Amino acid sequence: MSVLEVNHVSKSFGSNTILQDINLAFEENKIYGLLGRNGAGKSTLLNIMTNRIFPDAGDVKLDSENINDNDTKLGLMYLMSEVNLYSNGTTLKQIISDTELMYGDFDHSFAARLIDEFGIDINQKFGKLSTGYNSIFKLILALCVPVKFVLLDEPVLGLDANHRELFYSELIQSYSDNPRTFIISTHLIEEVANIISDVIVLDQGRIMLDQPVEDVLAKTHSVVGPAKDVERYTKGLNVIGHDTMGTIKANYVYGDLDDRPLPDTVQLSNFDLQKLFIFLTNKYEGSMHSEN
Repeated sequence: MSVLEVNHVSKSFGSNTILQDINLAFEENKIYGLLGRNGAGKSTLLNIMTNRIFPDAGDVKLDSENINDNDTKLGLMYLMSEVNLYSNGTTLKQIISDTELMYGDFDHSFAARLIDEFGIDINQKFGKLSTGYNSIFKLILALCVPVKFVLLDEPVLGLDANHRELFYSELIQSYSDNPRTFIISTHLIEEVANIISDVIVLDQGRIMLDQPVEDVLAKTHSVVGPAKDVERYTKGLNVIGHDTMGTIKANYVYGDLDDRPLPDTVQLSNFDLQKLFIFLTNKYEGSMHSEN
């Protein structure tokens, strides 16, 4: 089984520290969500993982081999990002041909279906594409190259709601037909919450969370009731956020509840990934520790 490893990676630009001692392992045939606010370091991490930029410390390995200048291992990964690597005067048809020369065995039948569904003219020049169609075309390339690891950096940039929904549907179908690893970097948590199997939260260059989504959501607890009862019940727990409405309070807990007895006046439920993300990256005064 192929594993893409990030080992003790750090990166700074001048005096600005972007990544601090990042350790991650991406396994085969999973869909990861790399979540973080703008400026959290997501793009820098993906660029380091694909050898586009170099870390100040640490390394990246694929199947225990360093990816640095390793064409064989780099050929197993594909990064789609907002950075344009193609000449504005090149036609989309030519870019597809060039991509096949680099990666081999391009899925032309799948590409043709996607081109038709999204309404793209492949004889058009790359520089004439709108922001949305620029993203769509690069996504088609990413879905059709024969690699083990597909890295998507803010993949739905500029896409309208219909095109976003179509893309997510096609990604799931593609994954089902041809399992491989997808790493989706985004700040649009709600849109990917039902797609990803594992979640990584990156904030200010550090990993705050790295776990399967199912395990993460099982540890989210919304505790709602009269303020005094809620405070008494959640005392000593890892409260990461709260809401109040009059005398009613909701404390949001991440972690175990210690099997403590629940008062009749208090209700428990789980809360979603987006709310968890917001609380964690808002630097609420409650403590939060990454559990690997």
